[in-house]
Amino acid sequence: MSEQTERQTVIREDLARNLERLEDLIASSCRAANRARSEVELVAVSKNHPAEALVAAVELRLRVFGENRVQEFAAKSVELAAAGVRGRMRAHLIGHLQSNKAAKAVEVFDAVDSVDSLRLAERLDEAAGRIGKRLPVLLEIKLSHEESKAGLAPDSTELAELLEKLPSLHNLEAQGLMTIAPLDVPEDETRGCFRALKLLRDRFAVEHPRLNLPVLSMGMSGDFSLAIAEGATRIRVGTALFGMRPGYPK
Repeated sequence: MSEQTERQTVIREDLARNLERLEDLIASSCRAANRARSEVELVAVSKNHPAEALVAAVELRLRVFGENRVQEFAAKSVELAAAGVRGRMRAHLIGHLQSNKAAKAVEVFDAVDSVDSLRLAERLDEAAGRIGKRLPVLLEIKLSHEESKAGLAPDSTELAELLEKLPSLHNLEAQGLMTIAPLDVPEDETRGCFRALKLLRDRFAVEHPRLNLPVLSMGMSGDFSLAIAEGATRIRVGTALFGMRPGYPK
């Protein structure tokens, strides 16, 4: 067995074990919330992990992946295509996107889950139109006081303007909302964040009947059980699946 083959085997076996544990936790969280497992989509957050880890994940029937950077995934996508798996997966941009990188993001990603400004939405719409693509997007809402967090403030004028304009951005398919809960806070505060996103979505459904926003993307490795309890339809899990990202302290 070559060194590369041995490495790939180790990656696949570790990932298979982690996925089994994760699926058990997701299933038990759904049961506790009186929800069907099919109601919650798993996004495998593969940022900072090599393409071979994504190949192994696709072989284990994972289909939706979350990446943070345009250039990083553009490089990976070449390797994924060469491995014959790019067409068997969907890549979602979940990190902050600068509007000047919108065109490249539209080219390499299947969806953008982190739209946080009207200008970015307009740039994505223009770029998608140029290549004849209809791009699924989520609006990122900031419900944390942490300055490092991106997103639209829930009662901001910009969010109101974006919601009004979305139906006219014909190359975008607005599917829902996304948020990141604050770190290292009491459980009730985390749950409150997730509950607030669901209430916002329900409010927008009344105020903007031309929009259909079924997706609630919330919850990560450390808090997805709470997110499921509060109505998440999509969770983003990286560490619990792929392990610590290379270069990060244990």
